[in-house]
Amino acid sequence: MAKISTNEAVYDARQLGKGRMLVLGFQHMFAMFGATILVPTITGLSVSATLLFAGLGTLLFHWFTKMKVPAFLGSSFAFLAGYMAVAGIPGTESFNPEMLPYACVGVAAAGLLYFILAMCIKAFGVRRVMRLFPPVVTGPIIISIGLILASTAVESIMRCWWVALIAILVVIVCNIWGKGMIKIIPILLGVLVSYIVAAIAGQVDGTAIRDAAWIGLPFQWQDTGIHAMTSGNWSLLATAIIAIVPIALATMIEHIGDICAISSTCNRNYLEDPGLHRTLMGDGAATILASLFGAPANTTYGENTGVLNLTRVFDPRVIRIAAVIAILFSFSPKFAALIGCMPAATIGGVSLILYGMISSVGIRSLVENKVDLTDSRNLIITALTITLAIGIKYGNLGQDSFLHDGAIYFGDIAISGLAIAAIVGILAAVILPSKDKEKDSALVQEVEKEEKELKA
Repeated sequence: MAKISTNEAVYDARQLGKGRMLVLGFQHMFAMFGATILVPTITGLSVSATLLFAGLGTLLFHWFTKMKVPAFLGSSFAFLAGYMAVAGIPGTESFNPEMLPYACVGVAAAGLLYFILAMCIKAFGVRRVMRLFPPVVTGPIIISIGLILASTAVESIMRCWWVALIAILVVIVCNIWGKGMIKIIPILLGVLVSYIVAAIAGQVDGTAIRDAAWIGLPFQWQDTGIHAMTSGNWSLLATAIIAIVPIALATMIEHIGDICAISSTCNRNYLEDPGLHRTLMGDGAATILASLFGAPANTTYGENTGVLNLTRVFDPRVIRIAAVIAILFSFSPKFAALIGCMPAATIGGVSLILYGMISSVGIRSLVENKVDLTDSRNLIITALTITLAIGIKYGNLGQDSFLHDGAIYFGDIAISGLAIAAIVGILAAVILPSKDKEKDSALVQEVEKEEKELKA
């Protein structure tokens, strides 16, 4: 194995041989697998389409980044609240699967913001652009996303609390005391153990698995965002776009943080070569492609960054092998049926932790950026953002009023609480005077620090 770094053992995958490269590819595929398939399971989207466009999206990302960045793109959890705001919650009376394609159009529109941000960063630099997304706004938005989703996890847990408890305990044990690969895939292991125990206890109906074909197409045309755009229902399309696009404020910042982490792990300056603007465009293009064909939004996966750190194999070709494997899995309806038969309590158990982690990331953002909540300005912005997001989501003045179903209605167009909270938060941050107006966020400081260290 060829060492290519003077600081630590880093290996060139070409020296490992094709067999080991294939094993490494499977490892990366399974590292993203648990979280990636959980998103369609929670939202009602197609598992097969999700795997297909996670693979295709990863390959598209690599094309945009000149085949240089070893990143795998999986399903983004940040958009869960958006899907549920538009289509409702699967397993409840509010759920309308015919609305999912419209939600996908909203996600595709959010993907366009990646290109806008990429062009702005290329033209003006990271510092100027990121000041439009202050942590005093993005932190509370991320907190609100997790809190909005929390009730769905609890509802699923209550269907069979002991099955959910098994999933929760496995995730906790693997994450805290696990070693090596076990520590990297606690969600997948929690799902597997809980699912198997539930099946043994007779909590799983395997009829759909037995009836499903081994090979088939990953998606149906009527489930795609393209089909929704041809429906001519412009009010539904506008509602979905307005409800979901603001979520991209959080996911774009998450993307920048992930690229910083990958750069640090690989000791390569991906912020400069191929450039942050290229990674943003790659992520945005993958999200647009996936959503137009009925799959969840894509995002760079921290799980796979953990695998890079574990194996010290940074060759992007290993990631592309993982992408091809995911594509192959997507053409098996029997595999999708296996996922579809997963007990709701299993999903609820792992979701309880995942949703809490989403809110925790928002809290961490406030802490790391040293947002002073004793400052009246910051306290007001945070309070407005969280209370508007949560209050509108659960407010209901009746079906004939302007406030119902988790949104404010202007005629036929609905605006979600998250969208209103994001707009109000950004406007408040711009209008209200700040003591630290020239202070950069921790993320901007991290980007600039990475650039200086990696150049040196």
